Amino acid sequence: MHHRFLEPTILAGISGLELVAKTVVDGFISGLHRSPDFGFSQEFAEYRQYVPGDDLRYVDWNVFARTERAYLKRYRGETNTFVTLLLDASKSMAFGSHAVPKMDYARYLAASLCYLASQQRDAVGLIVFDDEVRNYVRPSSRQGQMARLLHALEKAEPAARTDYAKPFLHFQQFHVRRGVALVISDFYADPETVVKTIEPLRMRGNEVVMFHVLDPEEIAPRFGEPVILIDLETGDELEVTPDYATHEYRKKIDSHVEALRTKAQSSGIDYYLVNTAQPLDAALREYFRIRQKRF
Repeated sequence: MHHRFLEPTILAGISGLELVAKTVVDGFISGLHRSPDFGFSQEFAEYRQYVPGDDLRYVDWNVFARTERAYLKRYRGETNTFVTLLLDASKSMAFGSHAVPKMDYARYLAASLCYLASQQRDAVGLIVFDDEVRNYVRPSSRQGQMARLLHALEKAEPAARTDYAKPFLHFQQFHVRRGVALVISDFYADPETVVKTIEPLRMRGNEVVMFHVLDPEEIAPRFGEPVILIDLETGDELEVTPDYATHEYRKKIDSHVEALRTKAQSSGIDYYLVNTAQPLDAALREYFRIRQKRF
């Protein structure tokens, strides 16, 4: 049951990013409880199962209503981890072949990660960028931070071309404490350039994760006749035949993904490919694994 709440198309029907984030995280946490193959770390998540004698004031009734299982919210005080999301809002992020464009999926993922981190009492911040830094929310665990983050995510609209240099320079200037940097983008740039630009984030001991968000049609296009593809950032047009899409394009996108993955990993950066037709829990599990592994 919980899995349904992580489906992108279901989330598209929910109004308000806050509700999307809560729905995803509650569904995800309850899924972890049920999953026999995934160790549930109480150190990480602020939920544990109710046992008789527990104070009922701490039961999360929203989760109970959805799963008919009682979980207690746990508060451990500040964890002192700085979590910063860097969200690509360039024009190519507007693409979508199904109900949820890349930008919306990236928004859902960012909101869910913010919510998950803020539940941990982490100081969460956000940089929205294209070829400039469009919005910056300084990392904080103060009251009202979640509202500030959600507001910035709601306002993020695909605009200009991508330039990774400025947001990452911005990050380095303002972030002196080590933490986690989560980069959400379709990474339409030369893999070596992308990784070289992101690499300095590792220098101060930050854990860095690249969430590579692609539409299923970008990963494996399916069409029966020639189509005109338009580059959303440059306006360039290219006629593509089904044969080219099946063979040449597939080779190119596969080698692009592979180059990003191997270059990232050799720089100590975690890389994760996200398909916008798939539920969000796989990406959250990736973040979860990184937090369990490193903290």
